[in-house]
Amino acid sequence: MVLLAFLLAPPYLLINWYVLRLAMRWMGACHKYFRSKWFSRGFVGVYLFMALTPLTSFVVYKGALHRFLKLLNNYWLGIFLYTLLVLLAAGLARILMKKIKRIPQDFLEYRKTFAAAGGICVFLITLLSLYGIFHAKHVYTAKYEVDIQKECRGRETLRVIAAGDLHLGYSVGEDQMRRMVEAINACDADLVCLTGDIFDNDYNAISHPERIASVLRQIKSTYGVYACWGNHDLNEKLLAGFSFPSGEVRKGDPRMKEFLESADITLLSDEVLLVDDAFYLAGRKDPSMVKKMRESRESPGELLGNLNKDIPVIVMDHQPSQLEELAEAGTDLDLSGHTHDGQMFPGNLTVKLGWKNPCGLLQWGDMTSIVSSGVGVWGPAMRVGTNSEIAEILVHFTENP
Repeated sequence: MVLLAFLLAPPYLLINWYVLRLAMRWMGACHKYFRSKWFSRGFVGVYLFMALTPLTSFVVYKGALHRFLKLLNNYWLGIFLYTLLVLLAAGLARILMKKIKRIPQDFLEYRKTFAAAGGICVFLITLLSLYGIFHAKHVYTAKYEVDIQKECRGRETLRVIAAGDLHLGYSVGEDQMRRMVEAINACDADLVCLTGDIFDNDYNAISHPERIASVLRQIKSTYGVYACWGNHDLNEKLLAGFSFPSGEVRKGDPRMKEFLESADITLLSDEVLLVDDAFYLAGRKDPSMVKKMRESRESPGELLGNLNKDIPVIVMDHQPSQLEELAEAGTDLDLSGHTHDGQMFPGNLTVKLGWKNPCGLLQWGDMTSIVSSGVGVWGPAMRVGTNSEIAEILVHFTENP
C-alpha cells in the first residue's frame, strides 16, 4: 500500500493541476472578474486545500481539525471522481463534434461555447454529487425468498434481516442508524444479522457512541441481534481509504466489543449457536482482520463439521469469498456484505469482475448466498447507481421428501 500511494501521488497531483487550470480558464471565459489576481489566488488556495485533504486528514490524526478534514475528504473524493468522469465525457463529446462536418469548427473554439460547455459540466458534477450525498442517506429494503429443504423446529418460515457495512464513523452516525432501525422494525424480523464492518477503522470517529448504542437497542427481533466482524472493525490510520502496513501486530479495540454488548448485539467470532433448538447460526472471523492481527480463522469445514446437518445452518461471513467451501460444509444460507455493490458508478459495474456474487442472491448448489450492498458508505460519502439497504429474507422450510 505504501508503494501504491507513492505511485498514485504523481498522477493525482498532475490531474489536479490539469483540472485546476481548466477551471481557471473556464471561469475566466465566463467573466473578467474571475481573472483578477485576488480571486485567482483565493480559488487556487481553496482548491488545493480540498485536493490535499487525503494527506492532511492522514497527517493530522486527532482532534476537531482531524474530524473536519476527514469529513471534507470524504466528500471531496466523490466530487473529484465525478469531476474526472464528466470532464472525460466532455472531452469525448468535443472529439466527436469535431468529426461532424455540419458543426462549424470555429464554433467549438468560441469563448461563449467554452463557457457554456463548462457551465454544463459544473451543473452535472454538482447534480451527481448532491444526488449521491442525499441518496446514500435513504435506507432501502431488498426483499428475497429462500427455500431450505430442512425442517426447522416449530417454524415453517423465518424472517431474517441482513444488515452490514454500517461503517460507523465520520460519515455515518446516529441519524443513519435510526433510519436503519426503522427499516428493520418495519419488517417484523425473527432474526437480525449484522454482517461485519460495523465500524470504520476508528472508534474515536464515532460521535456519541452511547446514543447510537441506545438506538440499536431498539431493534425488535424474535431471536435477537447477532454480528460478525469485518475487515474495517479495527483501528487503523487510513490514507484515502487505504491502510498501511506498520510491521506491528494489530490489536482489536476493546471498546468496539463493549459497544456491541451495550447495544444488545451478540458477537459471533468463529462461533456457532443453536438458536431455540431450531437452527444454527454461525459467525466467521474476517480473513483480512485475522491476517493483520496474526490470528487464525477456522475453515468452513472446521467451523461447521460437527453440526447436525438435518438442522438449518445460517452463516454470517463478511466477505463472500468462500462460497464453494461453505456450500460443501453444509451451509444453507450464507449472509455477507463487504462489496457495497460498488457503491458509486462506475464501481457498480466493475465490482462484478471481482466477486462471484457481488450483490443480491446467488444459488450455489444447495446453499443460497445473499450479499447486501450495506447500510453505510466507505470513503466517499455518496452512493450513485447503488442503494444503502437492508436485506429482508423470508426463509421457507420444507422437509426434504
